[in-house]
Amino acid sequence: MNHQPYSDRRQRVLARLGDGIAVIPTAAERLRNRDSHYPYRFDSYFWYLSGFPEPEAVIVLVGGKEPKTILFCREKSEERETWDGFRYGPETAGNAFDFCEAHPIASLDQKLPELIANRSILWHSLGHDAEWDGRITRALNAVRAESRSGTRAPGEMRDLRGLLDQMRLTKDAHEIELMRRAAEIASAGHARAMRACRPGMAEYELEAELSYEFRRRGADGHAYTPIVAGGINACILHYVENNRLLAGHSLVLIDAGCELAGYASDITRTFPVGGRFSPEQREVYEIVLAAQAAAIAAVRPGASFMAYHQAALRVLTQGLIDLKVISGSVDGAIESEAYKPWYMHRTGHWLGLDVHDVGDYRAGTADDDWVRLEPGMVLTVEPGLYFRPAAPVPMHLHGIGVRIEDDVLVTAEGCTVYSNAPKTVVEIEEVMRHG
Repeated sequence: MNHQPYSDRRQRVLARLGDGIAVIPTAAERLRNRDSHYPYRFDSYFWYLSGFPEPEAVIVLVGGKEPKTILFCREKSEERETWDGFRYGPETAGNAFDFCEAHPIASLDQKLPELIANRSILWHSLGHDAEWDGRITRALNAVRAESRSGTRAPGEMRDLRGLLDQMRLTKDAHEIELMRRAAEIASAGHARAMRACRPGMAEYELEAELSYEFRRRGADGHAYTPIVAGGINACILHYVENNRLLAGHSLVLIDAGCELAGYASDITRTFPVGGRFSPEQREVYEIVLAAQAAAIAAVRPGASFMAYHQAALRVLTQGLIDLKVISGSVDGAIESEAYKPWYMHRTGHWLGLDVHDVGDYRAGTADDDWVRLEPGMVLTVEPGLYFRPAAPVPMHLHGIGVRIEDDVLVTAEGCTVYSNAPKTVVEIEEVMRHG
């Protein structure tokens, strides 16, 4: 594993700290039930600055004239390694992950007051974890108790997430390559699900196909709970039960992405269970596909984050008029939000270490003051239409839900679509025919 990108990010943070100090803990292990834990997943901010995979670890970044990076982690333990597996230990971890110093995690509470003493600013993710807020408060109180000896506690506390969110919004070359690979793996998983799909299968069987392909190709697993929604279930945006049987006349919507070295992919495909779109399914699908194409064409440097949503919205609204679901003009329907019962979400979000990644969407308080796209930003493009059985939806559209989602990198020239799962009607039917 190349640790240089993580070291470089720490140096960028140090340059912003002045003579302050930053404390960044990783996530805690969580019990699932009795003696069983949930699979461990590090904190995204901690990982962004370390690449260190073990729990019970903390980064301390010390600014000033002699800046340094410090890692606190678990000690080596032959007994615990027999039960739980390899541990780096401070001595090995400090060198392997390019930290100036490394200490046992058990010494953190003792050393923290010494480290924060006489620093002007303490950077910490305030309010993120009550236990950690308490530990920071105790360390500050310990420093204040020494005020008679001339020791000063930091006079200001700042939330480190604002600084890190700004950094994480624009991906470096290391991140871009990991996300490209994650999208490639997820695309293969979606193609596998298409090939395997048959009427009468359970939704969870397609989920299993995805899981197999993700792990077979080296992903760490799913980036989020997958949605495998057959028929009317596709009209439930966050459907995750995945336990119904697939009817041959229906569509199935799969929203699933994998995680690779912490980085998420997020892809949605909708396809016919029986292998061929019906005329009405195809008509809705082609509207959503055209909306996505218009949105992707609007992703370029300098464009507003909302520009690609507006591009998709115009196509979807015209489609709803053509389907005789709504009436009037496109502009009028958008202004009155007449489209909203059938398209109720935004066309995308930031993507990165978190599937809904950090970063502001608005640059200010005005309604039209959205963030401008820059090279290195990664986002999803995911328009959809959802027709739950209800008036005034024509009967032949009842139960049709379509969403198409891809992962897109903003480049200097425009954008690059990372995900490449079959997407056109011809491609999908061809893959399913030869499954």
